[in-house]
Amino acid sequence: MNTPTDLTSYVRVLKLASTPTWDEFSKVSAIAGLGILLVGLIGFVIFSIMTFVPGGP
Repeated sequence: MNTPTDLTSYVRVLKLASTPTWDEFSKVSAIAGLGILLVGLIGFVIFSIMTFVPGGP
């Protein structure tokens, strides 16, 4: 591992990075929240099906 080269690339990326605007942040948060809800809903549906299927827990 060539540490000086790795560190300079990290510093270069951090210099290019900027704080997101409120609009960008809210869109990313909404999409991430919808994804979390979708995964939870899918898990709940699977749990509900497995509960009512004979031989389930």
